[in-house]
Amino acid sequence: MLTFVGLGLYDPEDISVKGLECVKSADVVYLESYTSRLMGTDVAGMEAFFGKEVRVLAREDVEQDPRDIIEHALHGHVAFLTGGDPMVSTTHADLRIRAAAAGVATAIVHASSISSAVCGLSGLQNYRFGKSCSVPFPAKGWFPTAPVETIAANLACNLHTLVYLDIQKDRYMRIPEAIAIVEEMAASAASSRPHSTWASPGRGRRARWSRRVPAQTSKRRTLDPRSTSSSCPETSTPLSGSTWRSSPAYDP
Repeated sequence: MLTFVGLGLYDPEDISVKGLECVKSADVVYLESYTSRLMGTDVAGMEAFFGKEVRVLAREDVEQDPRDIIEHALHGHVAFLTGGDPMVSTTHADLRIRAAAAGVATAIVHASSISSAVCGLSGLQNYRFGKSCSVPFPAKGWFPTAPVETIAANLACNLHTLVYLDIQKDRYMRIPEAIAIVEEMAASAASSRPHSTWASPGRGRRARWSRRVPAQTSKRRTLDPRSTSSSCPETSTPLSGSTWRSSPAYDP
């Protein structure tokens, strides 16, 4: 049995009662750590909270060679932990398909996700969001323009865009970096650069219940670290709700 368990947005206490019961009863507990991270805890904190060893998975362990996960699930109960909700990431859906093909029963325990929380954090209406996109760190010989194309398509329909920012082993993308990268993508694609307003759901370690969501145009990239956790290492998952419009980032 392979159960995908969402951890929610910030720390172990965000897990559901059903999810907690699943983790405590599992024979093996894995944590997928490359699509999202909980900034209110670490692996040791999770192990103390769950009373279980937590085995951390890298991207290649899930996407390229998930044999260990599937093998354990064939002979016992495996809990596969993810930040946010398990099925927001397509890589988790792929693992579920592989497990089913190998004869492993699967289940999902859903949890809060930035995909839904962004509305409450930013004040933007759920019905006004278009297709989301991810902004990766550029690599040598690789600089995709798909994110700016998605943003432009949403803008044409007067829709907001939820932008997922890249996480790498040793760094997190900051909002000013993302704005600069998207503007460079727009220039590379020879498209007109949209006037933009970015809303950042900042969730630092010190302010779990107190969150400020600053909004500014792309012309003012220097964010005050006192007003948002996006300028410091305590940002939660490096995700940003962005609305590419000339109006303020609050939609009444």
